[in-house]
Amino acid sequence: MRMMIRRDPIFREMAAWRNAMDRLFDEMVDNRGYWEQPAAWALALDVAEKDDAFIVKASIPGINPDDLEITLTDNVLTIKGEIKENKEFEDAQWHLRERRYGAFQRSITLPTPVDANAIEATYDDGVLTLNVPKVEEVKPKRIAVKAS
Repeated sequence: MRMMIRRDPIFREMAAWRNAMDRLFDEMVDNRGYWEQPAAWALALDVAEKDDAFIVKASIPGINPDDLEITLTDNVLTIKGEIKENKEFEDAQWHLRERRYGAFQRSITLPTPVDANAIEATYDDGVLTLNVPKVEEVKPKRIAVKAS
């Protein structure tokens, strides 16, 4: 006579979650520099599209605008820079250190052709704003309908 054993799918999922958490904690212990800030970090961006342009914003407090490099190649916008580390408290014992420093870079591909010669960049109160106009043939044209 055969015996049926009923399996509980919830128990199997709980065991899988536990194994995943064990692996995560093992990786954190094995990687001594896990919590340290990487040498280069990706810049967070806000990108909005209007009828005639893209507006790109990035919060980069504490950077000298002369240390920013902004390029456009084949409709790929790239923002590079470096925030210098403050060496003022080199001999101090840090209790909390969350401010970012070091090199950063971010590239995005814009979905429509833009006019590279008309891009305007401003830096105000730690916020970089780029106004990236679309080329003339991509801008939407309003066609008036005449009633007879």
